[in-house]
Amino acid sequence: MFAHEWSCVKKETPRIAVVGSLNMDLVVSAAAFPRKGETITGHAIHYIPGGKGANQAVACARLGAMVSMIGAVGDDQFGRRLREVLEQEGVDVSGVATLPGIATGVASIIHAEQDNRIIVVPGANGEVTPELIERYREQITAADALLVQLEIPLPAVESALRIAREEGVTTILNPAPVQHLPASLLSLVDYITPNELEFQILASKADSQGNFGQANSNSHAREKQRTDSDNAEQQLAVELEQNLQAWSEAVAPAIVLTLGSKGALLCKAGEVSAAAAPQVQVVDTTGAGDCLNGAFATCLAKGMSPQQALQLAVKAATISVTVFGAQAGMPTWEQLDVDI
Repeated sequence: MFAHEWSCVKKETPRIAVVGSLNMDLVVSAAAFPRKGETITGHAIHYIPGGKGANQAVACARLGAMVSMIGAVGDDQFGRRLREVLEQEGVDVSGVATLPGIATGVASIIHAEQDNRIIVVPGANGEVTPELIERYREQITAADALLVQLEIPLPAVESALRIAREEGVTTILNPAPVQHLPASLLSLVDYITPNELEFQILASKADSQGNFGQANSNSHAREKQRTDSDNAEQQLAVELEQNLQAWSEAVAPAIVLTLGSKGALLCKAGEVSAAAAPQVQVVDTTGAGDCLNGAFATCLAKGMSPQQALQLAVKAATISVTVFGAQAGMPTWEQLDVDI
């Protein structure tokens, strides 16, 4: 039903390089989160391949992209399983290094009704260096788009972005988990994709060099003004759009702001557009942001406009939350009911 909207597609099988993390997710399901000092009984535990990098690679592959994954795992059972699963999805894992004596990254996830909480132990992901990235330069330079996150060390992220920028490859940064981002890194990014909390942190932190890392002392006053207002929701929407425009102008990248069940906003060249999310029965939100990032990167690489790419990415992410497990929920073109 969307075929007429995607008539601009120029590339049927785009090439995506994903540089980032590979984790084994240990998912514990429970009725609610334990409070401080509390022990509760869970329903089940699942061992699920994950990591933001691997999740996004699967999202791209499910949508028909040729994907090269670049990262690292340990020489252990989890590492071998992660490589195996990616290969089954059609992802090229020749850029995934196996590091002897280092454990594969693990994410401990507590999954409760319609929400989750996550603790990540980086393991081999923390050993990804600029030198390792350089070893797989060709996978990046051959791509139509590069997708990176922040679950590997920042020097490696910047190295990947710099290689892509030198070759004119479109760069997409998912700033999660959020952290201080130097201006030198942001200048290499075409699209940055924070969620609401990540954007609040990034937009409220800046120092005199243009780096983002110092708290804005006026934020509490602005929050009180919003709380006291009868039109708080409307004020928040207006302020959010203004902040998107101001931050995009200051740091250069276009911004894709993910809003969960409310969809997403795109701010590019000072213009803000929205993509609404369909209403669905939520099963598991784990990986929804990764799905959106992967779909957005794939659609851009196919030649869609950013606005069209975001519409489809939001729909893909919405479908993903109807299935348990991050990678299991990544949809295909057929599931999106798109005729391309």
